[in-house]
Amino acid sequence: MVVKPGFINVRGNLIDLSVPKVMGIINVTPDSFYKESRVTTEEGIIKAASQMLDDGADILDIGGYSSRPGAAAITPDEERSRVINAVKIVNHEFPDAVISIDTFRSDIAMEAVLECGAGIINDISGGEADKKMFQVVEKIQVPYIMMHMQGVPGTMQENPVYDDVVADILRWFGERIFRLQSLGINDIIIDPGFGFGKTVLHNFELLRHLGDFSIAGLPVMVGFSRKSMIWKTLGITPDEALNGTSVLNTVALMNGADILRVHDVKEAVQAVKLIVKLKK
Repeated sequence: MVVKPGFINVRGNLIDLSVPKVMGIINVTPDSFYKESRVTTEEGIIKAASQMLDDGADILDIGGYSSRPGAAAITPDEERSRVINAVKIVNHEFPDAVISIDTFRSDIAMEAVLECGAGIINDISGGEADKKMFQVVEKIQVPYIMMHMQGVPGTMQENPVYDDVVADILRWFGERIFRLQSLGINDIIIDPGFGFGKTVLHNFELLRHLGDFSIAGLPVMVGFSRKSMIWKTLGITPDEALNGTSVLNTVALMNGADILRVHDVKEAVQAVKLIVKLKK
C-alpha cells in the first residue's frame, strides 16, 4: 500500500494533510469563467480573502491569468501587474494566511515567493509552459502543485484525445515526479486537471478512478468548482452549479482527494467536516 506524505512544509510551517484542506480561489482577472470570482481592486481582494479565511479556507490561491477554455493569452507584464500586487496586499492584511501563486511563469512564481509572501506554486502546465519552472522550485524549495493540461487554454477543448485518460495522465505524472524528486523537490502535489484538455466524459472517468492517483504516493488536489462538467451535464449555468460542485467534491473526498480548490469555501469546508466524520 502506498502511503502519502502526512504534511507539506510551507515556509517552515507543516500543514497537516490527515484532514483534507480547502483552497479558496481569488482571480485577479477581468475574464475568469465564473464572474463572481473576479476581483480587480484592493478593496475587493481584501474582502474576498477575508471572507474565505472566515469561512475556513486553509490556502488562498491567487491568479492573474484566466485559464478558462478559449481565454486570450496575456503578456508576462500584464500578469505580473495583476498578481504580484494582489499577493502583497493579502500577505500584508493577513500575514498568517497560506498563499498559493497560480502561475505557469517561473519568474512571476519566484518573485511572488521571494518578495511577496507566497508559499506555494500552483502551475497549471506542470512545467510544460516554462522549462525553467522546475529549477525555480528547486531553488526556492516551496510546495509545488503540478497540474496536467493537454494543450493550452486557448485551444485545449477543441478535440482532446487520449488512449486511456487515466493511464496516460498517470504516465505523464510519473515522468515529471521522477524529474522533480531527482532535483531534491519533495513537497509535490498532483492535480489531474479537470476541464483542462478533457471532455466531460474524460472528466468523469478521472473522477471515477481518482483513487488510482494515490499510486504516486503524493497528495492529490482537485478543482472542478462550477466547471462545465457540472453545468453542461445538468443543463444549468456556472452561477447555478454550487450544489453540483458540492456533490463532486464529496465524491472526490471519498476517493482520496487531499485538497479541494473552490470558489465557495464555506460549502467545501462543510463537505470536508462531514466526510471526516463519516470516515471516523
